[in-house]
Order: sequence, then C-alpha cells, then structure tokens
Amino acid sequence: MDWALILTLMLGSLAVLLLIGLPVAFAFIAVTTVGAYFVLGGERGILQLARNSAQSVANFQLAPIPLFILMGEILFQTGVAHRAIDAIERVVTRIPGRMSVVTIFGGTIFAALSGSTIANTAMLGGTLLPGMLKRGYHPSMAMGPIMASGAIAMLIPPSALAVLVGSLAGISIAGLLIAGVLPALLLAVLFVAYVVGRSVLDPKVAPPDVYEDMSLRERWTPFAIYVLPLTVLFAVVIGSLLAGIATPTESAALGSITAVIIGAAYRALSWEKMGRALMETLKLSVMILFIIAASQTFAQVLSFSGATNGLINAINAVDPTPLMVLLGMIAILLFLGCFIDQVSMLMVTVPVFVPLAGAMEINELTLGVVYLLTMEIGLLTPPFGLLLFVMRGVAPEGIRMPQIYASVMPFLLIKLFVLALVVWLPGIGTWLPGLMGR
Repeated sequence: MDWALILTLMLGSLAVLLLIGLPVAFAFIAVTTVGAYFVLGGERGILQLARNSAQSVANFQLAPIPLFILMGEILFQTGVAHRAIDAIERVVTRIPGRMSVVTIFGGTIFAALSGSTIANTAMLGGTLLPGMLKRGYHPSMAMGPIMASGAIAMLIPPSALAVLVGSLAGISIAGLLIAGVLPALLLAVLFVAYVVGRSVLDPKVAPPDVYEDMSLRERWTPFAIYVLPLTVLFAVVIGSLLAGIATPTESAALGSITAVIIGAAYRALSWEKMGRALMETLKLSVMILFIIAASQTFAQVLSFSGATNGLINAINAVDPTPLMVLLGMIAILLFLGCFIDQVSMLMVTVPVFVPLAGAMEINELTLGVVYLLTMEIGLLTPPFGLLLFVMRGVAPEGIRMPQIYASVMPFLLIKLFVLALVVWLPGIGTWLPGLMGR
C-alpha cells in the first residue's frame, strides 16, 4: 500500500474519531490497533501493539508526570495558592492596571508551582475576575491577563506536558523543563508592559484603585508568610535540575514531598484534601498513560509502512532550509491548535516531525520549546481553545464568547512574537539548559 495513502488514512481516521467526540486516548488506541493489524502483519501486529504498550508505560522517564500533577493538586486543594494571590495583591500598589498586573504576577508564580494550565486559569478566574469586573475593569483587561498568565504553566516547570513532549520526542526532559523558563519569564514581562501601557493610554479600561491605608508591616507580612515559603518549592524543583544533582523524577518527588510539608505547615492539609488531590492526579495520569501506550506503535506503523521516510524524502526533494521546515511545522501546529487539544497535537505530529527535524538537523531543545509555545497558543486560539471555555465557565452570566475571544487577542500576538524570537534567537531556549551541571 502506498505510504501517502496509509498516512492519509491514519491521520484522517484519527481526525474523524476526534471530531465525533471520542476521547483522545480511545481514538489513538482504535486507529493504532487497526493500523498495526493491517501494516504490521495481522495477529503479529496486535501482539506488537501489546508489547509496545507495556514497554512505553513502564518507562521510568514518565514518573515525573503524576508527581508534578500531584504537587500542583496538593497546593490547589489546600488553598495555599489562593492565600498567595491575596498576599501579592497587598504588595502590588500604585501601578496602572494594578489588578491585571497582580493577575500576571500571581499566575506566573502559581504556574511555577502547579504545572496545570486549567487549574491555574480556573483559580485565577474564580479568585480575581469578580473583583476586577466589580471595580470597573474592562472585560478584556480582566479576562485576557487571566487566560494569558494561566497558560504560562505549559512552559514553566513543573509542566507535565513538557515531560510528555520530552518522552515522546526523545528530548532531554531535564533540559526541556529548564528551557521553558526564560520564554515564560519573557512572556510575563511583556504581558505586564502591555497592561501598564494600555492602562496609561486609556485609563477607562482599568480604573485607578482606592488603596487601603495599611502600614508597611500589614502590607508585607502576608507576603512573607504565604509567598516567600513557596520559593522553597520552586528552588527544590528548578534548583535541583539546574545544579544537576537530581533527575526530573527525583526533583518531581522532592517537589511533591515539599508541597505536602508546606500544606501541613499551614495546617491546610487533611486526609480528605489529600484524597481529592490523589484522585485528580490519578484521573489525569491514567488519561496521559493511555495515550502514550498507543504512541509507540502509532509511530512504528508509520515508519514500517514507509510513510515517515516517504514524507522526509518528499520534503528533501524540494530542498528546503531547516528554517523553512521549522516554520512549516509551526504553521501546522498553530492550525491544529485551533481545533484539537494539546495531547492530540503531539500524537498526530511527533511521529512525523521528530524524524524530519533530525534529518534537517534542527536543535531538539528548540523543537521542544516550539512545541510548548505552539501548544500554549493553542490553549487560547478560537474557536476551540480549552482555556477559552474554562474562562466561560468562571465568568459571570453577561460575558459572551466573542468578548472572551477579543480579550485574549492582544496576548496571543505577544505569544506569537515570543515564538518568533525563539525561532530567530534559539539561545532563548537553549542557553539556560546549557548551564545545567556546570
């Protein structure tokens, strides 16, 4: 069978199953099972699928995924993150668009603690959005920063999706976790610059706040109690990776233990909350592992059928430069991000893009950061960006989807600008990992 036909049938079948609403894990397993049967040799193909599935989920490199998820769930369930947001609000004063700036600061800090874009956005929306709208903030200045900073969790460790990208694409997981730090901080700085600039040019979109008369001690004590201790968690996870003294799995385990200690120190941890955190961790981890179970055979079917080499040869015949190939990958990922979820984007493209990037000698960390940034943009891209619907769930009744779409557009442009910078100056993503272990 022609490789182009096999590639079209597998990707087309996958698209149809996803469009009719079949869960991602089951859609990939169904397509991979049929592909393994017809391409890998009937019963032998099914046995190979079973072997690949067992080997893929038994991979010790995947251990950080449930541990990072657990770390964020503990902080979310214990309410530690909510207290930190309140403390940050007291400290940030006398700046145009103050509440939007607080949102960006808080979202970036919680992103470095949770690793979950959905939890980050839901927490910020539930905590800050009602107050911002009540104070007269324009919906675009209230909802836009919440969704934009909520999505930063895709880049900053502990990002479970960064671990998934590294595992599926064969990229150093520790290097990829560190590589996302500088782009994430650059995004946060540009978000703040945009908010302040727009608030200065048009004060009506972010009315000046009436400041409470608080002493210096009243203003900074909550920050010292509820925010500074959380830097210990960040130092444990990032510091141990950057210093080269812990593997991603070890740093994730240390982070989970530190999160438990912090929750207990605030007397916010109970058996009930711990049970909820474990259950949410289990749900997300099982979904991810089901998808991974089908991934190895999916790539194997494409390779065995000649689809992977056929596509690489077809592209090489055009004689493109590595930059042209990378830009083509970005265009495809941005298009897919408008319609499907991030894990599906990975599963559809990794079996094709990774061999192609290797043939074009594209730096693996640059490819990994491009994946993370394009998936982050996909979270916010109309019409089906996941965080757009999370925001709709926490927004007041009067807010309509067109308003949510409009509020995120300036921040999408900023993210596209940073993506262009990463392509133009790859050192933004590769410099910090280069320091690891020195």
